Amino acid sequence: MVTYIDAASAPMKNTGQIRLYGEEGFEGMRKASRITARCLDELATRAVPGVTTNEIDRFVYEFGMDHGALPATLNYRGYTKSCCTSINHVVCHGIPNDKPLREGEIVNIDVTYVLDGWHGDSSRMYPIGEIKRAAERLLEITHQSLMLGIEAVKPGARTGAIGEAIQKYAESERCSVVRDFCGHGVGKLFHDAPNILHYGRAGEGPEMRPGMIFTIEPMINLGRPHVKVLSDGWTAVTRDRSLTAQYEHTIGVTETGCEIFTLSPAGLDRPGLPA
Repeated sequence: MVTYIDAASAPMKNTGQIRLYGEEGFEGMRKASRITARCLDELATRAVPGVTTNEIDRFVYEFGMDHGALPATLNYRGYTKSCCTSINHVVCHGIPNDKPLREGEIVNIDVTYVLDGWHGDSSRMYPIGEIKRAAERLLEITHQSLMLGIEAVKPGARTGAIGEAIQKYAESERCSVVRDFCGHGVGKLFHDAPNILHYGRAGEGPEMRPGMIFTIEPMINLGRPHVKVLSDGWTAVTRDRSLTAQYEHTIGVTETGCEIFTLSPAGLDRPGLPA
């Protein structure tokens, strides 16, 4: 049975209860998320052919330090980098390294900053130079999937409405939705209840209530939905090596719909794609 709790009185651990935040929590999330969004904006001119993902990772770390924020992934469960960089058929949790990005690749950069205890979590896709139309189409479909999922957020609806909106659209475009990873509650904790599935039915899942804060982060494949995790314990790839893409926003449920905390201040929520 799903239970809800006032975030101000909740313990600092994931108990399975869904936290409901007040205006103080929303303001904390706005500030943390703004730094994340600004960093992702800056990466639009840095994710180019010849740049290594380690260079991107160093920039993410330094940007956070310059703004008083700590990368949440750094030393999280043994992870040693400040962001995740997932290229081509890497679904998520790609580890930055010294290999240069190449013309025609696509890369997801996933950044979470912690500011005053609040976690701003977001990711975007970046085309590296000129990319093929199939890759560009995948990016367009994936971003639209995210935005349709966000449109489904309203008090009284169930989280399954988010998954249904994403799955219906992605599959209508002959793509598939990854089932192995999902969105999640976020706030003072990096990963919290509820899980936000990117597939499902509108009548399923917990009821969305004002004050809930969570991520929506669909992973959409050109091929089949199946993935596997490599021996490093982090990197997830498509089993058929098909291209995959992901966009992510952190949102808060309001009385009338939702607030997107991680929107780009510069209008670069889908960098490299036509406006």
